[in-house]
Amino acid sequence: MTSEFRDQLYIGGQWVPPESAERIEVENPYTEKVFGHVPAGTAEDVNLAVSAARQAFEGWAATPAGERGAALGRLHQALAARAGEIAETVGRELGTPLKIAKAVQAGLPLTVLSGYAEMAARPEPDETIGNSLVVHEPAGVVGAITPWNYPLHQVVAKVAGALAAGCTVVLKPSELTPLVACLLADAAHESGLPAGVLNLVTGTGQVVGASIAGHPDVDLVSFTGSTATGRAISHAAADRIAKVSLELGGKSANVILADADVVKAVKVGVGNAFLNSGQTCTAWTRMLVHRDLYDEAVELAAKTAAGYTVGDPFDPATRLGPLVSAAQQDRVRGFISRATARLVAGGLDAPLPATGHFVAPTVFADVDPDSELAQEEIFGPVLSIIPFDDDDHAVAIANNSKYGLAGAVWGSDERALAVARRLRTGAVDVNGGSFNPFAPFGGYKQSGVGRELGAYGLAEFQQVKAIQR
Repeated sequence: MTSEFRDQLYIGGQWVPPESAERIEVENPYTEKVFGHVPAGTAEDVNLAVSAARQAFEGWAATPAGERGAALGRLHQALAARAGEIAETVGRELGTPLKIAKAVQAGLPLTVLSGYAEMAARPEPDETIGNSLVVHEPAGVVGAITPWNYPLHQVVAKVAGALAAGCTVVLKPSELTPLVACLLADAAHESGLPAGVLNLVTGTGQVVGASIAGHPDVDLVSFTGSTATGRAISHAAADRIAKVSLELGGKSANVILADADVVKAVKVGVGNAFLNSGQTCTAWTRMLVHRDLYDEAVELAAKTAAGYTVGDPFDPATRLGPLVSAAQQDRVRGFISRATARLVAGGLDAPLPATGHFVAPTVFADVDPDSELAQEEIFGPVLSIIPFDDDDHAVAIANNSKYGLAGAVWGSDERALAVARRLRTGAVDVNGGSFNPFAPFGGYKQSGVGRELGAYGLAEFQQVKAIQR
């Protein structure tokens, strides 16, 4: 079985034929040609996968911590051996430039998996409160529904956390980027992960995703994706009072205070906004700049964006790859065409490669904080620059959003930290603080419910019991 053409699902510890002969084609967004396919799973396939996960649950939950950690360690080894194939697969199915794919799309999930293997092997001790022994137990069967923009990282963030907690999993990856999830299933099989502990059902959200979200034997649904879909999944789970964990959209603010290093803040900010062609939920797509630094920041942002090389993801010179699909390209172009702000870089008329779902790195200045450009998640390489008068004004603009996932603040340390504390968002980087894959990840408001990664992510897949003695 090649990594490009998959005709089976991974259920109960083996690759099995799906119930339907229908297939989902996988397109290379740079060449615009189909290069692979996966099964279009059905509700019956989900039933079989959930049944396998349920049968495996008691044995996996009862597995001693050291053995469970060792199993995840073996999974890490098998997946690490595929790191090069992972990066190339993501480059083909998503269009991420290879250098970024190696570091982020392949490297980051391996780091996360390694961390969960260690946590599984050495769980936190039980807590005593008065005459009560407080224990943490696995939640049960987890339905994991993951997005296309970080197709392995988002899978591992859920699967590794759930397995470390003692849960079993039914995984549905995005139909746009399903192939890298198949590599994970290959690694799970090779590593000897017990049958039924991890099950993979590819297919559409309308069929497979909906079947998982509404399945009576799925104890917890963990979803990453759009706020609209998260809302629908919440409704489906609520009908049977099932637990949900949701990581949804973002419209993060990059606040550059009056005493900031404006050159560094702008260059890092542009890089963050355009990472993965802007297809990142945490992207700092709103650059808020103090008026004293505003003109310089606009000029720097425009110059930085203009320096991005757009093209073939497998060309080492490429900094910005295509968007994932023609539909996503059209959506992003629509936002640009409707914008009324001042265009300072990119736009619809910028030169682009002849093939590929590209949008030029685009920067708008003088953006109205209440406009569509500043309020809606565009999910493409589009940056909005907004001026502010003082710290209070900056906080007000930053918090003027239905989202609250991430953000950044630049300035003198104490001042920047004070502003960071006032932002209503799940994560804030101060003066370029790097992403921590073991810190809690999640959002406020419509950016989600619950947390992923590290100990907080592990806790999402656990139930808490008090035993009185």
